[in-house]
Amino acid sequence: MFIVNLQLNLFLPYVESLKGRRKIVHSLKERLSRHNLSILDLSSEYVKEADIAIAFLALNSKAISQKIHTIEDTIQKHFSEIEYSIDYEIL
Repeated sequence: MFIVNLQLNLFLPYVESLKGRRKIVHSLKERLSRHNLSILDLSSEYVKEADIAIAFLALNSKAISQKIHTIEDTIQKHFSEIEYSIDYEIL
């Protein structure tokens, strides 16, 4: 069994306030939490950027790839205007 620690870095070019960023981050967290993921918002004070930490368990590398693909699909389907990058480590 593997523990995956993933960091999702979001660039929000159209957000003008912290309230707008929180709305997007909260909505994204709600959608991702449906996939049995532990999620934590690590964002700083800069309005146009958000950092989200995600942790999950997986039985094998195929399951890890599927979860990461699910995360990317969710972002692309529901938040297409957001630019993002994903960094992860497998423990």
